[in-house]
Amino acid sequence: MVIIPRMKNQSSPHVRIIGFAAFSGTGKTTLLKQLIPLLTHAGVRLAIVKHSHHDFEIDHPGKDSYELHHAGSSQTLITSKYRSALIRENSSHSEPKLEQELQKLDLTQIDLVLVEGFRHEQSLYRIELHRPSLNKPLLYPGDDRIIALASDQALDTPLPLLDINDPAQLAEFILQWMQKN
Repeated sequence: MVIIPRMKNQSSPHVRIIGFAAFSGTGKTTLLKQLIPLLTHAGVRLAIVKHSHHDFEIDHPGKDSYELHHAGSSQTLITSKYRSALIRENSSHSEPKLEQELQKLDLTQIDLVLVEGFRHEQSLYRIELHRPSLNKPLLYPGDDRIIALASDQALDTPLPLLDINDPAQLAEFILQWMQKN
């Protein structure tokens, strides 16, 4: 289910969520790193959800928190006056569901969630990132939740076509999308 978004001046507790769909190597993370400061400068309070197909660590061997977590704790909260991080083991070892992951966020402090990955999530509106030089097929013909296409080349598409190398253009598209939805 898509969560109906809210703007800062609205009292509704809902948040806008938009994803980025692309094959590996297209530049999703690179683009998001450029979009985040543009959107936050525009006053948007952001959260990011990134899906990984790999195991990962957010702490390092030799650090107390790493050692305590790996001693057998299923949940470890690392906190300071600057930030907190909760490490939780996923006991099911199944692919995470976006709706469940979103429940872990404090959505009362967020206007927009940018989602990297979760390409097959049925309820998520997405911007497709496409680089023809990678010789990968377009995703939008088989996905009616894709609302725009960002590419480094002109393409014949019925969707709004954005320049993947112009983060300001993508930020403006997202801001306009937030106003309409």
